[in-house]
Amino acid sequence: MAAKAGDNPDSLMTLATVFCLRNLRKTMCYQGFRNKLCLRSDIFLPSEICDKLVNIYMDLVLTDSNFEPEESFFQLFSDPRSTRLTRVQLREDFVRDRDLEAIRKQDLIELHLTYCNSLSSRSLKTLTCFRETLVSLCLFGCSHIFYRKGGAPLACNEDSEDEDEESPASRQALETDFSFQGFNRLRLLNLGGLPDEVDAETLLKPLKSLTSLDLSNVQLLGTAFLTQWKDRLASLVLYNVDLSEELVSTVVELVNLRHLDISRETRRASKFKMTRKILTAIVQRLVNLVSLDISGHIMLDNCTVPHFEEVTGSKNEDQVLNAIEAYTEFRPELAHRAINQLFDIARIQHCSQLLRALQLVIAALKCHKYDKSIQVTGSAALFYLTNTEYRSDQSVRLRREVIQVVLNGMEQYQEVTVQRNCCLTLCNFSIPEELEFQYSRVNQLLLKILEPARQDESIQRIAVHLCNALVCQVDNHHKEAVGKMGFVKTMLNLIQKKLQDRMCDQVMEFSWSALWNITDETPDNCQMFLNCRGMSLFLECLQEFPDKQELHRNMLGLLGNVAEVKALRPQLLTPQFITVFSNLLDSKADGIEVSYNACGVLSHIMFDGPEAWMMEEPRRDTVMEKMWDAIQSWDVSSRRNINYRSFEPILRLLPQSISPVSQHWATWALFNLVSVYPNKYCPLLIKEGGMHLLEKVLELESSQPETKDMLFHCHSFL
Repeated sequence: MAAKAGDNPDSLMTLATVFCLRNLRKTMCYQGFRNKLCLRSDIFLPSEICDKLVNIYMDLVLTDSNFEPEESFFQLFSDPRSTRLTRVQLREDFVRDRDLEAIRKQDLIELHLTYCNSLSSRSLKTLTCFRETLVSLCLFGCSHIFYRKGGAPLACNEDSEDEDEESPASRQALETDFSFQGFNRLRLLNLGGLPDEVDAETLLKPLKSLTSLDLSNVQLLGTAFLTQWKDRLASLVLYNVDLSEELVSTVVELVNLRHLDISRETRRASKFKMTRKILTAIVQRLVNLVSLDISGHIMLDNCTVPHFEEVTGSKNEDQVLNAIEAYTEFRPELAHRAINQLFDIARIQHCSQLLRALQLVIAALKCHKYDKSIQVTGSAALFYLTNTEYRSDQSVRLRREVIQVVLNGMEQYQEVTVQRNCCLTLCNFSIPEELEFQYSRVNQLLLKILEPARQDESIQRIAVHLCNALVCQVDNHHKEAVGKMGFVKTMLNLIQKKLQDRMCDQVMEFSWSALWNITDETPDNCQMFLNCRGMSLFLECLQEFPDKQELHRNMLGLLGNVAEVKALRPQLLTPQFITVFSNLLDSKADGIEVSYNACGVLSHIMFDGPEAWMMEEPRRDTVMEKMWDAIQSWDVSSRRNINYRSFEPILRLLPQSISPVSQHWATWALFNLVSVYPNKYCPLLIKEGGMHLLEKVLELESSQPETKDMLFHCHSFL
């Protein structure tokens, strides 16, 4: 059988790394003074393992809500005698000055810091510790690293310095003492987003051996300094740098360039116009060029260039995917537009590179979880990339990755469009089976969506549908856990809101259906239903919507679950409730379902005997007669809109003489199910010991002839 997209398993190294990170105190570490995490003395780790630990740790912190970061994690790598770091990638505000200082003794070859806005000039000083070994450095989007922290209180204890790290660096105190002097091995440098106050020329002057330079979004006061690398520079990125003829003249002197990016965001104002003359000069002078990005420029004179392989664009699927891959990390505005193109391909045409497309969208959503445009377009693309058309090609592992990133979006971005897209994407999965590995989390997120009194109608409808599907056909411990999250109360709040609006829509019906499912053989949830005014809402719905058959079926199914709990039945034994149940015996709504469920509720109540019947009206005998009449009016060959996981609540009504009508209802229910659906229900009846109990009914003198007659017919199907 051919492998499905994304079927390759994680390496043993990755699995072991993740396990260690999730269980640091049980594997590599122990709890030291003041609960500080300390590396065990017998641990010695090479750079291959240490790099993996740090980089996967960052990924877990940023993308896995269940992963708890460790305050002193980076201190584990403070001693190069026991741990070795060489290539480290850190990103976002999570990274602090103290984290870099903790690893200052390491001989780092690569250090990539991206969007680390919590770093101040303290970290610039730490960088000098790596100057003799560093080959590749990225400071992209670290907007505060060139500023000192201003207005900080004097340190009075050893924790005060750490507390100061909670606030971003002051933009008033520019660091003027830092220099790249001594970074003699540095070859690759990314200073994208360098603040305007920092003079790029002065900063870069000491670096004589650069081969790759990224100055995206940097304001250049002069351009001649770039020629100091004319014999060495192979890659130059000047994205969103204001072009001029002077700058172009300088660039074409860099004759060893293989990659040149002078593109710009199309919405960015620019006086520069790309002419045939300028483009020809670039192509003719830079003879080693293999890739050129000039996107976003106004093109004059019908400019054309010789063919370049693998150039991004929007012409076809290859170009769109190349664009997402190239721009995701540093240019989310362009990645957003490329993902939008992919969305159209998946929606209107056909995505032929499914695995690559899904992996790129997942990576973009992980990388930019706070970027609204990426989250909106990415979640929309996932909806189409996981639908029925593509599903058969996707592995379990890949689909789990999609679920994880969708839940991350729901968790991190409380925005209507993102929430709707994420909920719709979840609907493409088999529920609850494919979501069970994240069962608690997905339920919590859905309930959070449904909390607001006035939620977007479409999101509310999808979320309630998902909630209902998630509590259908799952184990009781799942139902109990979800009940403790406030599931019952949330559904009843939705029902109350719909009652106030006098609206019986899908949300109303799904809410009652969800309550029916979550109370199935789960007494705690049944108790919650009663405690949260569930019976009052039941009566109000009956009165407000007398003709809504599906609603009545769902409500009576739920009350059947409540009636199965002996300790709760006394709360149903009131003249008002018994009268309502008795009247519903005559209902023809949804075939026999409402009448059947009403009779089931009463059968469990009757099972408690005449001594429990503490009311004068309605009389117990009268209600029992109505129950007999109702059961005899049903067609035993009726096909059912119901699904039993267990017969235990029905079977307990069989071998008893205190309520023959309850016995008869239970016998009818079993006969109907095993005769209409023998393949499904005959094995279940045998498995749960039903045959023995049915034989006992035949032996009881109190069993009615109609019941015994039905039992004889039932045996022919078993």
